[in-house]
Amino acid sequence: MSEEKEQKRHSRIKEYTEALITALVIAMIIRAFLIQPFKIPSGSMIPTLLIGDQIMVEKISLGTIVDIPFTRIELFRMPGLRKPKRNDIIVFRYPMDRSRDFIKRVIATEGDIVEERNKTVYVNGQPLNEPYVQHVDSRILRDRRDQFGPVRVPEGKLFVMGDNRDQSADSRYWGFVDIKDIRGRAFIIHWSWDSEKHWIRFNRIGRLLQ
Repeated sequence: MSEEKEQKRHSRIKEYTEALITALVIAMIIRAFLIQPFKIPSGSMIPTLLIGDQIMVEKISLGTIVDIPFTRIELFRMPGLRKPKRNDIIVFRYPMDRSRDFIKRVIATEGDIVEERNKTVYVNGQPLNEPYVQHVDSRILRDRRDQFGPVRVPEGKLFVMGDNRDQSADSRYWGFVDIKDIRGRAFIIHWSWDSEKHWIRFNRIGRLLQ
């Protein structure tokens, strides 16, 4: 191989390497500051989110925790454009195990008084209209699953619940979510795979979350 061809080959390798590194850096910046994919591992948000749904979480509106890439080591928190509000579907660090991320719906924000009576949730004395909720057990239990509160949400905290209300471990059991632990707001399903039937749920792809 001539010296000229060898130089061209090295030049192409350098260009490809630089392009790959640039693409990886851009992807890491987007993932850290703008949008990040998450996969739904449990049924606590059924029927809104199914096991196998893959969602996109935007980090601009509510802010996010910025970690050292490929670790759970926090560098700082990027502020959001607004405070969380009722009905936001958020991904956050699980208060009982910060190595895990949970996804739930915001039911009450700081200063609200929240309670549950006979499966109906009340915020500031008013029953919530919750068309997204699923109940799979018609029984009314006398424990915190169906009877909870009233409690006031502290400053800087959120009260969250799963849409699959009878089968969700949420703020009724382990308490409030710190606003500073939010990783972003879920807004769209970009992929969905049914592992039991081994097929793609095409009707769910592109569905906006409400």
